[in-house]
Amino acid sequence: METLEPHGLDAEGTETLPAASDAANGTDRKRDWRNFAGFWILGLTNNFAYVVMLSAAHDILKQQEAGNNTHTNSSSSSFMHDTSPATHTESWELISSNRFDCNPNSTAVILLADILPTLLIKSTAPLFIHRIAYRFRVVICVLTAAASFLIVALSSGVIMSIIGVTFASISSGLGELTFLSLTAHFKSSVLRFWSSGTGAAGLAGSLSYLGFTQAGLSPSATLFIMLFVPPLMAASYWLLLVFPPGWSQRECGNSCSLRPPAAEESQRPLLGADSDDLTPDPNNEHYGLENDILSFKDKWLIVKSLLRFTIPLAVVYFAEYFINQGLFELLYFPNYYLSHGDQYRWYQATYQFGVFMSRSSAQWVRISRTWILALLQVINLIVFFFLVFFTVLPTFWLALPIILWEGLLGGAAYVNTFLNISAERDKRRREFSLGVASVADTLGIALSGATAIPLHDYLCAL
Repeated sequence: METLEPHGLDAEGTETLPAASDAANGTDRKRDWRNFAGFWILGLTNNFAYVVMLSAAHDILKQQEAGNNTHTNSSSSSFMHDTSPATHTESWELISSNRFDCNPNSTAVILLADILPTLLIKSTAPLFIHRIAYRFRVVICVLTAAASFLIVALSSGVIMSIIGVTFASISSGLGELTFLSLTAHFKSSVLRFWSSGTGAAGLAGSLSYLGFTQAGLSPSATLFIMLFVPPLMAASYWLLLVFPPGWSQRECGNSCSLRPPAAEESQRPLLGADSDDLTPDPNNEHYGLENDILSFKDKWLIVKSLLRFTIPLAVVYFAEYFINQGLFELLYFPNYYLSHGDQYRWYQATYQFGVFMSRSSAQWVRISRTWILALLQVINLIVFFFLVFFTVLPTFWLALPIILWEGLLGGAAYVNTFLNISAERDKRRREFSLGVASVADTLGIALSGATAIPLHDYLCAL
């Protein structure tokens, strides 16, 4: 007599049907891709305002300097509504005191305004951020990003614009800390999509601002158009992400995760979970995170153990932004058909393209020894300084491969650092580790901005 073999067994030895298994796999794939898309969009929207504010604030500063040089108040009161793209290019070249075609202020001034609030948030928030629910953090990120666009668009002077830039910095800093920590509650692969999204933000932000202004729109109108970005962040978090079974966005935001099964009963149809799925399971990735708040001593030990990850990342970003904000503006080819301002924007776009490519490549290329990237970026800084100081590059186009390489190194350092931390940290420490490690790149950027200002003044005084 012929016997029928069971189609399959589940974890408890119960027979399962292929159709049910296929349906479950399809649901899992759909959930995964929603989360991948959600974190990609969160990365894009989180860094978008930060990137755009650097471009917009630079235009503001240039227009204000133009107004000061002509001693007219009307220029400084209406520069955000100037619809002439040429004005923004011409204002770059107000001062050409020496071979470097220097500007009165280094672009690092704007960088500091855009990074210091982020540094303050990232360096202090890990000590108390667990007391704030994720949903409230996201609300703050959305509101401050929207406020940054509105304030700068409506500004009538540099001080007001800097306040707007500060709001963008708050949104970006809190957002990176929040969403990196949030990845600890999902599959580790969402980190790759978050990193890719942040890389896309640099490219999309810089190119969209440049494109709108070059098309004839005023900076003010351009920033009003970009007000759709903060709501997109909110939609991605609340409508696109599929949180793990047992997830609870409770008031205490420290590793919000499992509640008793009864508390989640009403969510079963939405999550497609059986009652067994809602029972805390020691083998579950998120088991043991709730009510397991790290002590101050635990946090300090984690911070020290992360130094081998964070120091190389800080060095990479120090060298990277020293080049971007200290040397890019000094690398000028006067006999080329592109103006000084246009050359600078080409440098930035090339750099952002390199960052996007490398932050999106972690699925195929993984680097465990990130200190190698730090060493290569420092070498890149030395080479770039030599090329700028001695003006040995014969043509503008030869600078672009070097800048592309710089962006590739920076993006690779970012994504691989956080993937390595996520892979190495245990479940109890992963969320805090990812959040606190994000201060490293910000610290490197802030130090580079502070160092680039005196370098700018020194070189322009030669």
